[in-house]
Amino acid sequence: MSKLEFDFESYSKIKDGSELTKDVAYQLASNFRYTSDRLFQTAVELRNKHKGNIVSFSKKAFFNIVNLCRDTCDYCTYKAEPHDAKLSLMNKQNVKDLARLAKKYKCTEALFVTGESPEQKYQEAKDWLKLNGFTSTGEYLANCSEIVLNEGIFPHTNAGNLTKEEMKILRETNMSMGLMLENSSKRLRGKGMPHHDAPSKEPATRISILENAGELKIPMTTGILVGIGETIYEVIDSIYAIKDIHKKFGNIQEIILQNFHPKKYTSMQEHKTPEMSYFKSIVALCRIIMPDMNIQIPPNLSHKNYHEFLSVGINDWGGISPITDDYVNPEFSWPQIKNVERKCMTQNFKLKARFPIYPEFVPAVSKELRDRMSLIADEENYVREDYWK
Repeated sequence: MSKLEFDFESYSKIKDGSELTKDVAYQLASNFRYTSDRLFQTAVELRNKHKGNIVSFSKKAFFNIVNLCRDTCDYCTYKAEPHDAKLSLMNKQNVKDLARLAKKYKCTEALFVTGESPEQKYQEAKDWLKLNGFTSTGEYLANCSEIVLNEGIFPHTNAGNLTKEEMKILRETNMSMGLMLENSSKRLRGKGMPHHDAPSKEPATRISILENAGELKIPMTTGILVGIGETIYEVIDSIYAIKDIHKKFGNIQEIILQNFHPKKYTSMQEHKTPEMSYFKSIVALCRIIMPDMNIQIPPNLSHKNYHEFLSVGINDWGGISPITDDYVNPEFSWPQIKNVERKCMTQNFKLKARFPIYPEFVPAVSKELRDRMSLIADEENYVREDYWK
């Protein structure tokens, strides 16, 4: 296939609604230097067709519940050890206090983040859970979810590899949950690779948990971490792995595409951030592979030029907090929401605040959660503008 034939035949079929095969996606990726302009244009046309001119975000508070973790990823600074100054062990009163502050600032999402099953490695985590009256992190999260919900904030739990039973319990109070696939390649679990000492990052395990969520009809956020040593073909394989889950269960509500940034005092501190043109091409390609998916990039991780991703097919900024840090990436501050709105407006987009769930997934949650939403929701099931501003 020549470059010319590739451009005119493949792109016209994509815009007409044909599904992009993995082989053609590989072809696109191997020709990024020749096809990026057409790639971006096609991604924008597909985004406009399926999402219109609305770009969403979730006004959130980040609840750093416990950052002890049984895993060790070569790029992570979120994980703490028991005697670290950054150790976070939020008790129930801490959770309630932050929920009340979040309500004061008209946040709608409580993002619960924990390390991976810390009680399996640390006696300190077991003791902390026992002090709060629980035996597992999942059990404690269910209680915390009830606390914030009673304060008028909607929980979204991202706590690693939860069991199916834990997810079933959390579904009662969580509109949605999150689990990053990061990458579907087993190679990244090999010796000398970033997930070598992170058993929870075993791709088959993560895919199984996303499938469990599908069986439970839980709207899920997942995504890819770009730039940790994977190949472009492994990125494509990962997107298609997510697509296969969504085809089967219909429960993937968004894909996060996160660009790696090296952190000091980690094994990968000399590793480079992916080039912006390459990252944009991946974002555009994801839109073309999954035309009607909600696709997000975190604006704080592209703080100088996040608005440029509106020109490669995204339709969401994810959670932005006016009151808490991004504890996973504390060196990158959230942009001010009013500045995000201004950058959207200059490109003729309308910024809307959403709940931890996208409007099209609202029927998947319980009537009790829908009733609570209705108090501050507009007619399209976004958050009312007069509430969040």
